[in-house]
Amino acid sequence: MITVVDYKLNNLRSIENTLRRLGHDVQVTSDPEVVQKAEKLILPGVGAFRDAMGNLKTYHLVEPFVNRVRSGVPTLGICLGMHLIFSESEEFGLHRGLDLIPGRVRRIPDPVIVPHMGWNSLKLKKEDPILAGITPGSFVYFVHSYYADPAAAEVTLATTDHGIDFAAIVHKDNLWATQFHPEKSQKVGERLLDNFGRL
Repeated sequence: MITVVDYKLNNLRSIENTLRRLGHDVQVTSDPEVVQKAEKLILPGVGAFRDAMGNLKTYHLVEPFVNRVRSGVPTLGICLGMHLIFSESEEFGLHRGLDLIPGRVRRIPDPVIVPHMGWNSLKLKKEDPILAGITPGSFVYFVHSYYADPAAAEVTLATTDHGIDFAAIVHKDNLWATQFHPEKSQKVGERLLDNFGRL
């Protein structure tokens, strides 16, 4: 069972539908007790970092989510969900994140056009189970103005280029995260979600 965390700043329907179509059992929840017992977790998200952290706190989801990740449960962050797992973000001031992967979320620098919206190719840095069947140069769909800057380069599985190179996929222990939206990335995104579901 894959548990998708609903903190009311999420685009959940397409993630849920994609996972079900791929044959995975899915539940969407805002219940901290359900999160605390999850077998696999997905933290999606759209919107602003500060608001997202505020909602996670309001719904009492921070502690159960962090505890479950640290217990070894396979976890996937998507877009804003990727940002939240880092230590801090510069979006609309400096705000603390969940600090599950050391690093800072930064704004894509001028004069690069933001938001970065559209299809970009992946530069794969290393092999990983979540990348099984995904070839270098595969295109995926991005919508964002900020990017995660990991403190340790070795957590980066893939990068992409939009004026600068930045992390498109990261992995540390039982935690993976994508800057792009796999649920909007057609066959490549479906393969990544399926790989996650089969971990």
